[in-house]
Amino acid sequence: MLRFLGRHRTPVQGLIDALAWTIALAFATLFRYDFDLVNGHYEGLSVLIPVALVVQMVAGLACGLYTGRSRFGSFEEVLSLVKATVFTVAAVAVINIVPDKRLAPASAPIVGGAVALVLTAGVRYCWRLAIERRRRPTGDGCHRLLVFGAGEGALQVIPALLRDPKSPYLPVGLIDDDPGKRKLRIMGVPVLGTRSRLVEAAEECHADSLLIAMPSAGAQLVTELSELARVAGLEVKILPPVRELLEGRVDASDIRDVTTADLLGRHEIHTDVEAIAGYLTGKRVLVTGAGGSIGSELCKQIYRFAPDRLFMLDRDESALHGVQLAIEGRALLQSPDLVLCDLRDRAAVEEIVTRLRPDVVFHAAALKHLSLLEMYPSEAVKTNVWATLDLLEITAKAGVKRFVNISTDKAADPCSVLGYSKRITERLTSHFASNATGTYLSVRFGNVLGSRGSMLTTFQCQIERGGPLTVTDAHVTRFFMTIEEAVQLVIQAGAIGRNGEALVLDMGKPVVIAEVARLMAARSDRRIAIEFTGLRPGEKLHEVLLASDEVDVRPTHPLISQVPVDSLEPAQARGIDTTADRETLVRELAGVSSGDVAASRRARRSTA
Repeated sequence: MLRFLGRHRTPVQGLIDALAWTIALAFATLFRYDFDLVNGHYEGLSVLIPVALVVQMVAGLACGLYTGRSRFGSFEEVLSLVKATVFTVAAVAVINIVPDKRLAPASAPIVGGAVALVLTAGVRYCWRLAIERRRRPTGDGCHRLLVFGAGEGALQVIPALLRDPKSPYLPVGLIDDDPGKRKLRIMGVPVLGTRSRLVEAAEECHADSLLIAMPSAGAQLVTELSELARVAGLEVKILPPVRELLEGRVDASDIRDVTTADLLGRHEIHTDVEAIAGYLTGKRVLVTGAGGSIGSELCKQIYRFAPDRLFMLDRDESALHGVQLAIEGRALLQSPDLVLCDLRDRAAVEEIVTRLRPDVVFHAAALKHLSLLEMYPSEAVKTNVWATLDLLEITAKAGVKRFVNISTDKAADPCSVLGYSKRITERLTSHFASNATGTYLSVRFGNVLGSRGSMLTTFQCQIERGGPLTVTDAHVTRFFMTIEEAVQLVIQAGAIGRNGEALVLDMGKPVVIAEVARLMAARSDRRIAIEFTGLRPGEKLHEVLLASDEVDVRPTHPLISQVPVDSLEPAQARGIDTTADRETLVRELAGVSSGDVAASRRARRSTA
């Protein structure tokens, strides 16, 4: 029946509207005569009703009511229906008073129009309801879903699920902590109470899954709901952050399992889109290390702000292939915006910057693995220090308007080769802030979840191999943030940062690594052991985001601290002797990073 109605929508709707107006005008006339069938004057209806039907059809066609212009039962169609009805009422009322003797009582067109509108809209509502009920997902493999959060996320995901007969999820109830929503229904799905009633609600609805329909849900909320769902025997699903959703819309394909990253690193971040667009939109932007975890996400997010050109530089051709595929959906590697170059090659870098003429540079290229750099400190000097210094000198000469150096929390009170080298780059960036025409600043943050070689990636690989999970110390802590959140704040920092500053991203509370290991081991189907290996050379027990002499001041953004950085003369960085033995080179790096030139010279004399 529904298929027949759908194929013949226009004539069926016209017939329904004609019948509705016939009933409405007859009812309005009967109502005026107190339903007196004997003494009332009804002969004029034989003229007035056909007139009303013709006017309704003409007005409906003019308003697009019978042309399929609007989705069936939508607000747009109801609006067209109201317009057609008002026009019909006005026309019928005028025609009714033209003859010396009215065709029907004066109130009949008005009352009849109201009744006709109720009837025609009511039929459309019931029709649409029947269609939606027919589309509801069914079947043995369909999960009965409790939805936490009756906000915008639920308003998008519930209709999307209920209108997709192939959806693997059937929403059966809502949970929301707002008492003002206790009587709310979304497409017939009722709010069953607050999170305190989660277990009872799951039993009442025979639910087997819980969807956290709050894209901005923080790590603490996700953790708490996951624990409650475990007690209720529910499988937990989640919606990704809004920035990950295609055009901000939600459908069944966006629903995914809760990951360890969700339990550790979801932060609600508010960005000043206008400020970001002001320095990126229409500008020529260069990202170094574009194929890395941070660099590739930088490119994806910068691309959203419509730069004039986005140049992606990396020495890894496969990494450039991956980032082009992620951004453009194809990777022919023929775009002039892809730049294959090693930053250690100063001549090549100078030629590229001169030719591309970037307005904004994000410098994300670096060596970052602490233990390897402890063994090969000269590599840290050549890539992290000298290549960065070359890039700073070249961009300053080219007149780059804004240079953002990506740093690390290990540059705060450094005690490792990685920390020393990144602290030196912060100080070099500060030097060029005072001696170049553009704005030069650094952005400092900690561990990034999901980046190459990150803790979670390592743990997951170890779990797949059957364990054990290796943790350096039972008490070691680290700061964590997802790649998307870190990069979002990096771009924001580039908009608000002042010359010579290091902008430090607030990464929440530090996380005990052993607890993360236990959490991931518990989520595994196999029994996974945890092994403590001891702190490695240069590794801290507890990382800090700010050095001991830095003050946490947040004048512009609640999640970004802005601290001044002492400058460093380039000659001191150039003078680092990479031919010295490892211990001497590390001491010299420490001296240069802290500005203790005497210590650097003593290290050299001891080598001699």
